[in-house]
Amino acid sequence: MTLFPVTVVGSWPRPPWLLDARKRGAKDLRDRVEEATLLALKQQEDAGIDIVSDGEQRRDNFCSFIADSIEGMKLLSMADLLEHVEDKAAFEGILSALDVPAFAIRNATVVGKLRAARPLALDDYRFARAHTRKPIKVALPGPYLITRSSWVSKLSGAAYPTREELGDDVVRILRAEVLALAEAGADVIQLDEPVLSELAFAGKSATHTFMCGALAAQASPEREFELAVRLVNRVFEGVRGPVRALHICRGNWSRDEGVLLSGGYAPLLPHLGRMDVDQFVLEYATDRAGPVEALKELPARAQVGFGVVNPRTAEVEAPEAIAARVREVARLLGPGRIFLNPDCGFGTFADRPVNNARTAAAKLASLARAAAALRAEFA
Repeated sequence: MTLFPVTVVGSWPRPPWLLDARKRGAKDLRDRVEEATLLALKQQEDAGIDIVSDGEQRRDNFCSFIADSIEGMKLLSMADLLEHVEDKAAFEGILSALDVPAFAIRNATVVGKLRAARPLALDDYRFARAHTRKPIKVALPGPYLITRSSWVSKLSGAAYPTREELGDDVVRILRAEVLALAEAGADVIQLDEPVLSELAFAGKSATHTFMCGALAAQASPEREFELAVRLVNRVFEGVRGPVRALHICRGNWSRDEGVLLSGGYAPLLPHLGRMDVDQFVLEYATDRAGPVEALKELPARAQVGFGVVNPRTAEVEAPEAIAARVREVARLLGPGRIFLNPDCGFGTFADRPVNNARTAAAKLASLARAAAALRAEFA
C-alpha cells in the first residue's frame, strides 16, 4: 500500500430513513439497508480515503448484531439484564455514571449452546466488494469482548459453566468467519477489543461497563489479560493474506469526554506484544490517550492505526494539525508502519451515533489531505 493509508474504524452513521424503516419493520428493509451501505461507501470514497468499510449499516451496534447469526444468543437491553445481574444497585450506578439509558443499548447474551446459523459479516463484505474498487476493512467483535460481555451466570451457566468454556465456542465461530473472509479477499480484518482499556485504566473496582453488562470479569486484571491474549491468538492463528488488526479504544458512546476512560497504552503493551496481530488500531486524538512515546514499545513488526481525529466532536481537524501529529509518530516508528484513522467509529450504536455523516466525511477528507501532504514529504 501507499504510505500513510487512510481508513475508518468501521461504523458510519445510519441515515434517519434507515433507522425509521428498521423500527417500523418495513417490508423493503433489505433494500433500504443496501441503499444505506452504498451511500456509506460513496461518502467514504468521496472523502478520498484508501480503505473503506460497509459502514456496518446492517448492525444494531458494533457487537450485538452477532445475535442475529448465532443460535444460543438473545438480545437483551440493559434494563432486561438488570433483572439477572447479581449486584443490581452497582449496575444501575454504572449506567447512570456513564450517561447510558438502560433501554438504549442492547447486549447479545448467551442463553444456550452457540451455533453459527449464518455468516456474521461475510455476506456484508461480498456486497461491499461488488460495489467498490477500494480495499475493504471488516470489523468483528473480538473473542474476549464476546466471552466477557455475553456471559451472565444466571442465563448462561447451564450451557457454559465457565467463561473459558464459552470462549472455546466463541473462538470456533469467529475463526471460521475470519478464515472465510480471508479466502473471500478481505483486505483488513479487525477484531474490536475495547474492554482491554478498562482492565488497564479503570482498576478492579471499575472494570464493568454497559459494554460488558454481564459483570463477568474476574478479580485479577492479569488473569483477564491472559485470557484475552489466548483468545485473540487462537482466532488469528495461521490466518494469512489480510492485515490482522486489533482495535482498542476507551469508549465511544457519549460526547461527554468526562465519562470516558483515560490513561496511556503503556500498561497494555506487554500483553499486546504477545498477540499474533499485524496492526494495532489505537486512539490518540484526545489527551486521554497519553503520550505517543509509548508506541515505541510495540513489536517492531507491528503497524499502528493511528487515531488522529475525534469522531465525537463537531470540529473538523485541520489537515496541517493532523500532519503535525503524524510526523511525531513517524519519527518514532518510521513512516511505513503508520495508518491514519479516526479514534473509533462514527456510529457505534445505531440509535446513538456520536456524529452525523456530513461531519464524519469532512473529518475523513481532512485525514486524506494530511496523508497526501505526508506522502509528498516522506516519499
